[in-house]
Amino acid sequence: MTRHFDKSRLPSRYVSVGPERAPQRSYYYAMGIPEEDIAKPFVGLASAGNDSAPCNITLDMQADAARAGVIAGGGMPRRFNTITVTDGIAMGHQGMKSSLVSREVIADSVELSVRGHCYDALVTFAGCDKSLPGMMMAMLRLNVPSIFVYGGSILPGHFKGDDVTVIDVFEAVGKHAAGGCPLHELIALEKVACPGAGACGGQYTANTMACVGEAIGLSLPNSNMMPAPYPDRASLAVAAGEQVMALVERNLRPRDICTRAAFENAARVVAATGGSTNAALHLPAMASEVGIDFDLFDVAEVFKSTPYIADLKPGGRYVAKDMYEAGGVYMLMKTMLAEGLLDGNCITVTGKTLGENIDEVTWNPDQKVIRDARTPITPTGGVVGLRGTLAPDGAIVKVAGMKRLRFEGPARVFDCEEAAFEAVENREIAEGSVIVIRYEGPKGGPGMREMLATTAALYGQGMGEKVALITDGRFSGGTRGFCIGHVGPEAADGGPIALIEDGDTIRIDAVEGTIDLDVGEDILAERRTRWQARTNDYGSGALWRYAQNVGPAYKGAVTHPGARAERHVYADI
Repeated sequence: MTRHFDKSRLPSRYVSVGPERAPQRSYYYAMGIPEEDIAKPFVGLASAGNDSAPCNITLDMQADAARAGVIAGGGMPRRFNTITVTDGIAMGHQGMKSSLVSREVIADSVELSVRGHCYDALVTFAGCDKSLPGMMMAMLRLNVPSIFVYGGSILPGHFKGDDVTVIDVFEAVGKHAAGGCPLHELIALEKVACPGAGACGGQYTANTMACVGEAIGLSLPNSNMMPAPYPDRASLAVAAGEQVMALVERNLRPRDICTRAAFENAARVVAATGGSTNAALHLPAMASEVGIDFDLFDVAEVFKSTPYIADLKPGGRYVAKDMYEAGGVYMLMKTMLAEGLLDGNCITVTGKTLGENIDEVTWNPDQKVIRDARTPITPTGGVVGLRGTLAPDGAIVKVAGMKRLRFEGPARVFDCEEAAFEAVENREIAEGSVIVIRYEGPKGGPGMREMLATTAALYGQGMGEKVALITDGRFSGGTRGFCIGHVGPEAADGGPIALIEDGDTIRIDAVEGTIDLDVGEDILAERRTRWQARTNDYGSGALWRYAQNVGPAYKGAVTHPGARAERHVYADI
């Protein structure tokens, strides 16, 4: 169809309309763009594509495929790139301090590129954990018509007749350290666990946030669970490019879509899929970009009344490919809406409501991945919020697939992940212990590292169900076991976690949602007089800047005031 756009209300008028913009137009002519295309809306195609990891290697191709859709819809596509930090490679060493920081850099870099070049719309392409929320945060911050496209998950590897993912490799490292996995077997596994392009295949952080993209209405229906190697991903990118032009025509913007009800829908889908605890960090951060109060406690409140219905790894049996073949996120939302668990009135990037989109889906009773919401795997969600004397600002635990939901034991305290990992590797952790890893929070780390290497090593040693682990840092979406993250206030701010000593009794109750330190107030007060704030190794650069600006985890660990402090919205310049 032919669309005609009035450039007088679009940001790109500042670089393309009127005699005074002749210098800017000369740059476009230098790139071979004809006059009639310069007169069209400018659409940024923001790609996190790079050669860093398999999550990202198809993103540029998908972004380039979207050009055809933008052109067909009457726009002029402009691709640009941003960074990623891939958690699977950054995991278990100092590189992980860069991971969460990269979310802010991604959002900031997309914002700056769009502002600097006056783009009118945005299609974003992301494949690895922090790049997904980073892109969606930028879309919400800029508030130009936008669509989010996930690059897709990896296909499962095969080892000894079983499907495997990279998490199996992390756990095999622990088995090897415990003498339960010969080196030749570990090497054989590492060579087949990741067979090609795409993000980690289970319901880890990338796939969790991909589900959020659809549930919150920023992605096209049933687009995100398709694996990266599938050739139809190109046609999805084209469709996104064309649809964003329909959004420009209608002036339908991300903040029209991402209402509080939409955030609640997204949180329900996270819980129903046993998704990553990192969603409780990213949803508040996204909400901040809209000016909506939606913190860890709001997320946890939604989790309380949401059944766990998608049997996905690491707590379950299946991976993203299986969910796609079962009908995808919309198949999941079909049964959730039928049971009153979603608000179907929320608008989406299709221009239709979530309910209208779901009406186009037929429930498949023969698939095995997604349960009917009336007969869930467990009646409450796969993720639980905690609060108590140890975590006045909250904490979070993933309980999907866990049999034990209460734990009490003596603390074994470590002031960084490396020290804890060394103790685990040397089998110095006693059964029944509560491992405490502190000074790994957003400010204290800095960067709030994930602890997958440590938790996977515990599982590999057969200790995964025999100990608990708490941290002011984070856990990978691939983590399983009694692992509590986001403990706040963090140790760097003098929270109770900073005052724990070896042997203190810690009680965790994921049924009641509590986490308590069984130490008297008088003893804690005395310890506080001796406590001194720690310094970290980062006195300059990006990590230093992040530590100066980052807020608490329960509010999303954001680095700026968000939409509530806005004096103007970019889309209205």
